[in-house]
Amino acid sequence: MMKYIAYLVFLALIGGVWMIYAGKVKEAERIEEEIKELIAEGTRAADEKIPELRSEKQQIEAVQTFNGILLAFLSAGVVGIFFVFQVLPSIAHRFTHAVYDSAEMLETDPMHDARALFAQGEYDAAIEAFKEACDADPLNRLPWVEMAKIQRDNLKDPVAAVATLREAVENHEWGTNDAAYFMFRLAELYDEDLENRDTAVEILEQVRETFPETRHAANARHKLHEWGLV
Repeated sequence: MMKYIAYLVFLALIGGVWMIYAGKVKEAERIEEEIKELIAEGTRAADEKIPELRSEKQQIEAVQTFNGILLAFLSAGVVGIFFVFQVLPSIAHRFTHAVYDSAEMLETDPMHDARALFAQGEYDAAIEAFKEACDADPLNRLPWVEMAKIQRDNLKDPVAAVATLREAVENHEWGTNDAAYFMFRLAELYDEDLENRDTAVEILEQVRETFPETRHAANARHKLHEWGLV
């Protein structure tokens, strides 16, 4: 009788933890979608909000990891009650593989490694890891953006940030939104950090010529108007 009560308790706990785990998965997915939308938006305000969302997502992922470990222990308890000798060796084998496979995926995720190095203050190493992410996913602009941001904000090297963004623009085929985003960031660096407004103006004029009749051309014209040039 006691073992059945124990089984029901374990089952209820597993159900509760699983609901929390699933909810955190959905919340992490929502934040990831919000980050993608902010990246597509391409505004400075959006760029400033992205790190906060990433930090929030990391906290959620930490809770997910804890709940995953708790689920493993609770599941092992249920198995121990009913199938100690018959099924436990097989289940333990599967859990072992699941844990090691998950760890291996994290270790081989360049973006994960880069963010971890950045959080530790290893900025040069983080840049190298982001370069690996660029090689792994050439059409993802985020690693390029992160490298330039580290060079500008953390290493105080806007010249290197300009070189990074120019390499991204000149050596890869981007869609309209991505290409315009890089060009706006370049113009911003030239104007605000390098005090070279002439080059910034040239880049914004290039945006207008390359992407006519788009919101990017309108934004470039608006910026030029602020500078009294149109």
